[in-house]
Amino acid sequence: MRHARHLLPALLALAPLTALATPVTYSIDPVHSQVVFNVDHNGFSRSFGRLRITEGTIVFDRDDWSKSSVQATIDLASVDMGDAGWDKAVRGSNLLDSDRARTARYVSDSVEKRSDDEGVVHGKLTLRGTTLPVDLPFRVNRVGKTIYGLHTVAGFSSQVTLDRTAYGMTANRGSIGTDVSVWLEIEAIRGGETQHSNDKETSDAPAQ
Repeated sequence: MRHARHLLPALLALAPLTALATPVTYSIDPVHSQVVFNVDHNGFSRSFGRLRITEGTIVFDRDDWSKSSVQATIDLASVDMGDAGWDKAVRGSNLLDSDRARTARYVSDSVEKRSDDEGVVHGKLTLRGTTLPVDLPFRVNRVGKTIYGLHTVAGFSSQVTLDRTAYGMTANRGSIGTDVSVWLEIEAIRGGETQHSNDKETSDAPAQ
């Protein structure tokens, strides 16, 4: 009993260490993830488009964000402007040039925590063969089980403005704006499991 009295405090002291979170790998779910952008159209309005993420991985450590990372591939040929002719023009060599370089690629260098649920990903975007540093401010929306309990999902939102001319898209400056606003709404599934088509809602259970 005397040894047990000394053993119990030692175990309790170790418990917080064993409970610490470790980096968890999530696969970006292309069904529930969106890349939406808009750009000025000749001063009349801002035209919206959408691109598809084909694959990506997020490593997220909830206790130490510096151990987190992200990489993602975007299909430039998937651009959807809401009109077939406009889609073809944006895919063309003057703009996205998707015939020559079908995908864009983002890879993080580091992740910085700014608050309990906000941070910045410091990384590089490769687009049209040009690689430039891009910082992505982001918000952690929720990490938790889906309503059916089949998956653990991490959800993130981000917004950034890119200069299209920096990536060689210098055409049509008189009618198409230079600055492109980009929104990312990302859901990623823990363990790389495939999201079921009917599993679209999340519960109100506390984040895990």
